[in-house]
Amino acid sequence: MARLSHYDKTLVLLFVLSLPLVNPWVRGDGVGYYAFGRALLVQHNLDFRQDWLRANPTFRMGRTDAAGNILSEEYTATRHIDNHFSVGPAILWSPFLLAAHLCVLSYDALGGHMPPDGFAKPYVVSMALATALYGFLSLWISFRLARKYLPEQYAFLAALGIWFASSMPMYMYFNPSWSHALSAFIVALFVWYWDRTRDGRLWSEWIVLGVIGGFMMDVYPPNAILLMFPALESLAAYWQRLTRRDWKSFVRDLMQNAAFAIALLLAFLPTLVAKKVIYGSYFDFGYGESWFLNSPAFLKVCFSSDHGLFSWTPIILPAVIGMWLLRKRDEILGLYSIIVFVAFLYVIGCYQDWDGLSSFGNRFFVSLTILFVLGLAGFIDYFARAWNERRAWLIAQVATIILIVWNFGLVFQWGTHLIPARGAVSWRQAAYNQVAVVPVQIAGTLRRYVTHRGQLMRNIEESDVEHIRSQPGGGSE
Repeated sequence: MARLSHYDKTLVLLFVLSLPLVNPWVRGDGVGYYAFGRALLVQHNLDFRQDWLRANPTFRMGRTDAAGNILSEEYTATRHIDNHFSVGPAILWSPFLLAAHLCVLSYDALGGHMPPDGFAKPYVVSMALATALYGFLSLWISFRLARKYLPEQYAFLAALGIWFASSMPMYMYFNPSWSHALSAFIVALFVWYWDRTRDGRLWSEWIVLGVIGGFMMDVYPPNAILLMFPALESLAAYWQRLTRRDWKSFVRDLMQNAAFAIALLLAFLPTLVAKKVIYGSYFDFGYGESWFLNSPAFLKVCFSSDHGLFSWTPIILPAVIGMWLLRKRDEILGLYSIIVFVAFLYVIGCYQDWDGLSSFGNRFFVSLTILFVLGLAGFIDYFARAWNERRAWLIAQVATIILIVWNFGLVFQWGTHLIPARGAVSWRQAAYNQVAVVPVQIAGTLRRYVTHRGQLMRNIEESDVEHIRSQPGGGSE
């Protein structure tokens, strides 16, 4: 392994310094993700009743009655709780949760009287720290891949920009029980390994790539779109073999792809088995939302004030442009990246809840963190080569700092409900808040976040409950 550069060390230092931001709580969609890890570790089954009953109020709304009992419609035909969330996050958390469980059991055996139920603080803290670590690893892997093709300082600035000026902070630190930072990690690992082995991939490397791909779908099923990287590569190889009438290589490629597919399926078995237990079918994923394949909401996904990707996190726009420009450094990596992004955009645009409901920015795209880092570094590189390099580098740094400051102000507004967590926002109001409200309130709120975090989170949750109840047909997250 190559020695760590000062940029590597700076990234590690920033991560360590950011750890006080980690917010150990299980909330919203995170209840479903965390339930898999807790129930399997503690109860050795998929009984999620305690997770539903002990969930945060906005999650329980619409799932329990006035007396606090779980509604009958929450049960499936197999008499399991309708937990449609993915099992992959629990797989990634499992080493950390197991370590916490052993510590709690030891403490309890020594008379500590801490229940080893998966809800105690050590479990939740270990989960949150694990999410932060996986989120950081996604950024570090992205930086390492970007610097392979682009100047290291551009890769470093791109990693910082995506780290702090995108939706990543919300799901790496503040909502750690959600799947998105974990998804960013496994996608980054997949793309990095695909790139590392694409020049003459061995049989064993095809199998490893398949295993990573299967786990990538375990964590977040739409990540299957990333399989286009090896698929496009293989199609190009097949065409080359056919035009040269190289039948031996054609058959070898076909068999290697089969090995990849088998490894992929085996790694995806945890999801299939969980769905079989919960819903009675390997292929019933429990989602009842509609998909509009003929009318994807492309422009809304990108520019809507209702959690549009570019409108909420504008740093992503140059990152996407940079994917196309990256072709000048590596044609295959740049072309495949933009194709995958467009395909991902299409799939999210077809989804009924393309806005992510309660979402900071468009949270679905956090999975593509590695592509955004590559693209942003490519954009900075093109800008620097097309103009005065020193001036371009200075402008890139200033612009990144401005976008980071804007993003943290918006994170603060979203988290404290200065702007609504759901639905469209008024950009005029948001801009006013950035100048007139955030600077006044942020110091006191950060102090409470450090010293009285539990009470602050309860206040935010109560505010969220009131907001949901004020909406027509108010329900759950």
